[in-house]
Amino acid sequence: MTQKTTTTIYWIGTALTSLWFGTSGFFELTKNPVVWDITVQLGYPAHFIYLLGVFKLSGVAVLLTPNKLHRLKEWVFAGIFFDIIFAFVSKLAVIGFAATVDAIVAFVMVSVTYTMFRRLEKYSGNAFGQGHVLAH
Repeated sequence: MTQKTTTTIYWIGTALTSLWFGTSGFFELTKNPVVWDITVQLGYPAHFIYLLGVFKLSGVAVLLTPNKLHRLKEWVFAGIFFDIIFAFVSKLAVIGFAATVDAIVAFVMVSVTYTMFRRLEKYSGNAFGQGHVLAH
């Protein structure tokens, strides 16, 4: 796979991830029933839902920052994976397997995006811990 292809896949994945989690975060902060009601049904308290919204929107801002904040992007990807895993397990336990489809799709999408993020580091010679620049 060429660097250009990797970069393209990374930015498409980043845009889709940002749209997905940005929308979810916005809905959590505005108590939109599309997200709020399901999250309450899963047993999460209101203060936690608001915190999720803040972290999601903050993470989106970091992901959309080109060529900077490498270590922070690693933390954002980790947080997104935790969010997806907790959503999957919570929905599986409370609602049932059919409700987990969105978490499975999100996991695949973010996994591909994160893989491209790591490949771009290798192209630029900035393996984790060695630099803070994401190559284009």
